[in-house]
Amino acid sequence: MNITLRFFASVREALATSQEPLTVPEGISTVGQLRAFLIGRGGVWAEALAESRPLRTAYNQVMCEADTALSEACEVAFFPPVTGG
Repeated sequence: MNITLRFFASVREALATSQEPLTVPEGISTVGQLRAFLIGRGGVWAEALAESRPLRTAYNQVMCEADTALSEACEVAFFPPVTGG
């Protein structure tokens, strides 16, 4: 399955990229499993996407939870919570 990853704000800065096409390895079927796989890359990936960081995720531009299923050609975005004022 091929998907597009997108990164915003401090996540984008830490990873030095705003997007990445990815062929999802077998056995990864949810947004949460995808995040764990990316953390497994180590280094800045582990730091930027750490489970201890309060990150938001979106699936095809709609906010989602970790159990959201992935599908071919979807877009998954990671970004920090946003506050306004």
